[in-house]
Amino acid sequence: MIPLFHDFTDETVLVFGGGPVGARKARRFAREASVIVVSPTFAEDGYGEVQRVRAAPAPSDIETWIERAEPALVVAATNDPAMNDAIESSARSRGILCNRADRAGERDVGSVVVPATVRDGDVTVAISTGGRSPALSKELRKRIEREIQGADELAELTAEIRDRLKAADVDAAARREAITRVVQSSDVWKDLGRGNSNPRQTADAVVEAALGDRT
Repeated sequence: MIPLFHDFTDETVLVFGGGPVGARKARRFAREASVIVVSPTFAEDGYGEVQRVRAAPAPSDIETWIERAEPALVVAATNDPAMNDAIESSARSRGILCNRADRAGERDVGSVVVPATVRDGDVTVAISTGGRSPALSKELRKRIEREIQGADELAELTAEIRDRLKAADVDAAARREAITRVVQSSDVWKDLGRGNSNPRQTADAVVEAALGDRT
């Protein structure tokens, strides 16, 4: 499988299943999408800003639900494999992406996997073990979480530096070299998250040194 990022802004995600797994999926997609969760019962309140519909559709009703919602993605998160089969089949027949929460490891062609993720602002790292080891995904997520603290601040800082150098007609190769040095600088990383101007000042010094080395 090849990982891709999908922008769900102004899209709808339809989740079948109101248990803990369905709730977790709903929270994840509610970051961007309008989420509808369909279930006869809801096990917990932690669904986030989603629309919960209390209903118990039969497998033969699934296509009608999908047609009505017009989702970009359908999530099959019920505890009934036959129902999840019907959900997946209906989504595929309409050319809609489908994520089955009851499957790990081997996947059908065209299926969607929702990986473990680590976020720092707009910086996102996705983790997958091919469904073989959720425990390893969880451990890697904790480790990466520590490593990328401040990454969003650095992304914003380097974007500003790139724009400033471009406006100053610094050639592309020199810009790349300067920004590479900034993101590799241990001093810059140490200054991130302090809420003051230190990262910017440190980064500017790194950029100045990088440009000086090219003259």
